[in-house]
Amino acid sequence: MTAAFRPITHLRHVGIGVPDYGKALEFYKNLWGLQPVADDSGVTFFATPADPEQYILRVRQDQDKRLDLIAFGVNSPEEVDELARRLAVGGITLDREPGKLDTPGGGYGVRFFDPDGRLVEVSAGVAQKPFRELEERESVPKKLSHVVINSTDVAATKAFYETYLGFRLSDWLGDLMCFMRSGTQHHILAISRAPRASLNHISFEMRGLDEYMRGSGRLMRAGHRPLWGPGRHGPGDNTFTYFLDPNENVVEYTTELETIEDDEAWEPRVFDSTSPQSQDQWGTGGSMTETMLPVLLKQTDGGLWTPSPI
Repeated sequence: MTAAFRPITHLRHVGIGVPDYGKALEFYKNLWGLQPVADDSGVTFFATPADPEQYILRVRQDQDKRLDLIAFGVNSPEEVDELARRLAVGGITLDREPGKLDTPGGGYGVRFFDPDGRLVEVSAGVAQKPFRELEERESVPKKLSHVVINSTDVAATKAFYETYLGFRLSDWLGDLMCFMRSGTQHHILAISRAPRASLNHISFEMRGLDEYMRGSGRLMRAGHRPLWGPGRHGPGDNTFTYFLDPNENVVEYTTELETIEDDEAWEPRVFDSTSPQSQDQWGTGGSMTETMLPVLLKQTDGGLWTPSPI
């Protein structure tokens, strides 16, 4: 039996375009706790001292708010080439043929569009930067945890990431959202049903529970009221506090995300999307409907939609 093609090792970075570039830079540097490591003509690359990735967030000046791309890592250039071959066989449009990358850290990668028209990059051989362990009470992001995207057809988008990138299903929240993994982390990608394709949120992992609460408190003391949280989700068992950045992107502090050690034995679960326990096990996060719903409806042009911002 031929081994399944499961090349993705981790989530590298997310790129966003923002109309208020200056406020975005100030927010992510001075409040969110990221470090600007490079900039070039209206593009700034943000890293964390605890991650060997060159950068985990790319912010670009644009007239409109948009998700530019999602980048994943693989182990070798050969896997990049094999992915490109499989995409070509499947009739998937490539934005960039496999080749050298000119972003910080270099490497070898390919870019293509998923079924929603979302730009995805997969790369190997990106140079790592020096990194260190975060200290106790150091309330800055440890790494990029996961990204959640909105789709008009969750099943089709899920099938694409399973077929071509080898993602596996971890859990469902009703029929509204699926959580997908590439390794032991419960999810690095989740797909939520919405009236149009868009970014749901970007999640950043903190060192531990204390640092997660300290980071959440720092934002609150600076006048950023949480959209939802602090709390603990059902699917993934992770903590959550959601905030809006100055360009109304939803960003999350999280920690203690569930791990799946026995990949083959795992049976995906279906969580009740109407259950308060599924949304927030602790019952401390407040009402998701009153806070997250108006924001997410605005980001997806309204419409009849039951959101699942996890």
